[in-house]
Amino acid sequence: MDSLASALNDHYGWDSFKPGQRPVLEAILAGKDVVAVLPTGGGKSLCYQLPALIRQGLVVVISPLVALMQDQVKQLNRRGICAVSLHAGLDPDCHKERLSCLRDQQLRLLYLAPERLQGTVARKFLEGKAANGDIVAIAIDEAHCISSWGHDFRPGYRRLGEIRSLCPDVPLVALTATAAPQVRAEIIRLLNLRKPLVQVCSAQRNNLCYSMSRRSEEPLRNILELLKISRGAALIYARTRRSVEHWAKALQGVGVSAIPYHAGLNNQSRHEALTYFLEKEKPVLVATVAFGMGVDRSDVGLVLHLDLPSTPEGYLQQSGRAGRDGLPSDCVVWFSPGDRTKLGWAIKYSSIQSKEGEATGTANFRFEIAQEQLRRMEAIAEGDSCLEQALLLAVGELGAPCGRCDRCTSLRPSRNWSDKAMTLLVSLHDNQGVAIHSLVENLSKEVDKGEERWGWLARRLVQEELIRESNDGSQKLFLCESGRYFLKEPWPLKYAG
Repeated sequence: MDSLASALNDHYGWDSFKPGQRPVLEAILAGKDVVAVLPTGGGKSLCYQLPALIRQGLVVVISPLVALMQDQVKQLNRRGICAVSLHAGLDPDCHKERLSCLRDQQLRLLYLAPERLQGTVARKFLEGKAANGDIVAIAIDEAHCISSWGHDFRPGYRRLGEIRSLCPDVPLVALTATAAPQVRAEIIRLLNLRKPLVQVCSAQRNNLCYSMSRRSEEPLRNILELLKISRGAALIYARTRRSVEHWAKALQGVGVSAIPYHAGLNNQSRHEALTYFLEKEKPVLVATVAFGMGVDRSDVGLVLHLDLPSTPEGYLQQSGRAGRDGLPSDCVVWFSPGDRTKLGWAIKYSSIQSKEGEATGTANFRFEIAQEQLRRMEAIAEGDSCLEQALLLAVGELGAPCGRCDRCTSLRPSRNWSDKAMTLLVSLHDNQGVAIHSLVENLSKEVDKGEERWGWLARRLVQEELIRESNDGSQKLFLCESGRYFLKEPWPLKYAG
């Protein structure tokens, strides 16, 4: 057994590394920068914890996730490893106590929220430790947050590029569960990484079964049916805090001991919810999508989204919280056409707020990217092709049909929609720039009733690039050149609709 494998066995009791871990560890220990894209459950934390234990030095971990910090610090402390976290949620006494721990020469892992790096204390601490050669590496978790192309851009992450000047000789390690090629390129550029190892592992998870379908008017009965057949823990995601509270109370009302979790709860309530989720045998937790990142519960048998996710990349991370024990698990999305509109307005509101703190051009660019990602997510949810294959393609990974999702396992007969498409395109030709809801309303009145089908068809034609949709959130439609060609010489358009 080589020295790295021996260290793994000594410190963790494991006999082998997960895919991608060994090259990342070897690069860090050789003093090289790294970009590590390892799927949820792929063991990212070991990639920065083990070097600290091998070298008996300090690894600094930058993370936006308080739950991850608290969970990992607790686990490390239980094993007798000195680890501390600093974030905005600490009360003054606790914060003072943890600052005193920074002087402990046995400190191995220091977890910092990104905003802490703007403080004088943290910067001087890092500079001093780096100058003395005491820092083994600096790990930046959820590194996709630095990229405008990423699904979870956070302005505070943009200043992490300053770490290189603070600690010029310390290897930087950027970690994330998913990152399309353009996101990886931005991570390298903005963090000033020097000839980094880029280790990308497949986001494919053979034990996950994806399902996406229209949400019923009263989904409570459907939720109960899923909970009845699911194993282990269940995560139910709702888009807003209000929805989280609503569904937690609805489930409690029918005898399910569900607990809500969202950022609007006080620290004590969030701590209780986290403890409940980690320690109860079959917990049901209703939360906004931020919950679950970095939380160490391997037997999640169900991840249910009650609304359309906003991006394929984000959904891959969220659904990846299921089945980390390798056993079969279900990832279910229920959506309605109205979800797209609500999410679009939420994105627009967020964009207006962000313009106050950054250049208008940058904010507009991110807004357009967000609209494109939302449109792609809707296309996957409404499409006919393998769900896993489509999700992987969205992050730049090619794969065969999974054979497990509801698209692969159900026979969905297709029919030719060419005549309907012709009618829709003719109407659009005469009304360039019309909003999709107005077009659908007119077609339902003038041709036949069935607003959902006309709306669905319009979205399919956008995917076919016969129609172009504006990226300003207004969902205005324009006829493409290929659409004009179709009007002259139509061809079959077969969909399972």
